[in-house]
Amino acid sequence: MRTRRFGRLGIQVSELVFGGGWVGGILIHRDDDTRREAIRRALADGINWIDTAPSYGQGQSEQALGWLLAEIPPERRPHVSTKVRLDTARLDDVEGQVERSITESLGRLRRDNVDLLILHNRIAAERAPDTVTPDDVLRPGGVLDAMARVRDRGLTRHLGITALGETGPCIQVIDSGRVDAAQVYYNLLNPSAARTMRGGWSAQSFAGIIDACRRQDVGIMGIRVLAAGVIATDERHGREVQIATGSDLDTETRRAHAAFAALGDGHGTRAQTAIRFALANGDLSCVVVGMAELDHLDQALAAARMGPLPPDALSALERLHDSDFAAS
Repeated sequence: MRTRRFGRLGIQVSELVFGGGWVGGILIHRDDDTRREAIRRALADGINWIDTAPSYGQGQSEQALGWLLAEIPPERRPHVSTKVRLDTARLDDVEGQVERSITESLGRLRRDNVDLLILHNRIAAERAPDTVTPDDVLRPGGVLDAMARVRDRGLTRHLGITALGETGPCIQVIDSGRVDAAQVYYNLLNPSAARTMRGGWSAQSFAGIIDACRRQDVGIMGIRVLAAGVIATDERHGREVQIATGSDLDTETRRAHAAFAALGDGHGTRAQTAIRFALANGDLSCVVVGMAELDHLDQALAAARMGPLPPDALSALERLHDSDFAAS
């Protein structure tokens, strides 16, 4: 497994990060032997980071990692990131919410600290349920101040955000220079975080987010590289989650079909092709991949060994992006 520099932190992180989320769900929905084997294979192939959150299976992902990683010798244990999601109706108690969240996460994880604590709320100009504003995050006594306090107590080493919601407000928070990492939406159906899309682009544009991360030397974790599984397969598991605006499941499915019609089947499975697309972006520090089965993990590991998509495949996809997938 190749590694990449994780922004200004200088950590060498594996190109693939093991995603412990609800959509893939191998740590939540599978039996203990399957969970144990998934972690064993991931670490044996060089994955050195696992990403989880309290909301993944209502704590089940963190609980599983607690006992699974306890079985591994300390010198072989991976980096771990988890998250905090604030109740926006109780922002008068930001500090208490952050402290309770990380304390409960560490209890489930059976750890004294995590490597990275990530704000899980969306960020937008107007506050809404699950959505905070840049002022909520950056003001004195705000979210980042509260997260910095638990960092100063040694409960986390670094701080990050999930750069979802509205693009401008996310960029504002990144450009504050106060976060070490950002989880960024990026996949072959919507690569807008890395480029300016043509005028007819109908999906949400994340243009400028990766540029902001580069300005601040922030570690970039590529997320939703399989678009909640839509890119990988036409089979639906019922856990598909809409993250970007301006698209729906049917539209994403049509775009995926258009992408693979243009690419053909010479770049591995659909999932492998999607992972190789993400790996072709050298600005990404790592690519977070969720999986539901051991075969999904094996496919991801094989994709990393194959390496990034070749230039001709990237050019074919760029033509699709420039045409907005022929207006889908």
